Amino acid sequence: MIFFVLMVAVAYLVGSFPTSIIVGKLLRGIDIRQHGSGNAGGTNVFRVLGAGPGIFVMAFDVFKGFAATFWASQIAAGKLPLESGLLMLTAGIAAIVGHIWTVFAGFRGGKGVGTAAGMLLALFPKALLVCLVVFFMMLLVTRIVSVSSMTAAVALPITLSVFRYALHWPVATSLYIFSFFAAILIIFTHRSNIQRLLKGTENRIGKKAGR
Repeated sequence: MIFFVLMVAVAYLVGSFPTSIIVGKLLRGIDIRQHGSGNAGGTNVFRVLGAGPGIFVMAFDVFKGFAATFWASQIAAGKLPLESGLLMLTAGIAAIVGHIWTVFAGFRGGKGVGTAAGMLLALFPKALLVCLVVFFMMLLVTRIVSVSSMTAAVALPITLSVFRYALHWPVATSLYIFSFFAAILIIFTHRSNIQRLLKGTENRIGKKAGR
């Protein structure tokens, strides 16, 4: 049990690393959560600080999810009667929770999309590829990052359903079940964006108002 707790703690701390907040402090001396949309995510960094810092934060958030899922899970590997896939999934979930509710910044983090993508990269890269295609297609059509993110999140359980039941590919039951909760979680973290969408005030790519 101690190895399981240690794995979850390490994965949570990896996910909690407040990339956007640190970048904002280093480059501009600001708390990114007090600018733009007020969100500590890569999209807000992109709009407030520019493309370079934004892309860096997004990439690092993906890396956090991958590192926690792939490496932190090794802490408990072989020490518990659990399959490696379930350990990796648990570590990935801990990282996502850490990113959304980071202990290093008053439990106010990002929306979890990048870290979830990193987890999926480690667990099922083919599903991630489909979700990325959906994301960019929606971004081209709507130019709204939040809509693209939520659509990609919803595409995950649909994609895994097709892989599992239509193509008969081996999809772990734990990952399949989690995909539905992941979609709900991503939509939940975008609730402020949904409010702005309903009001017609949500930002589109190329405009200054932040996500």
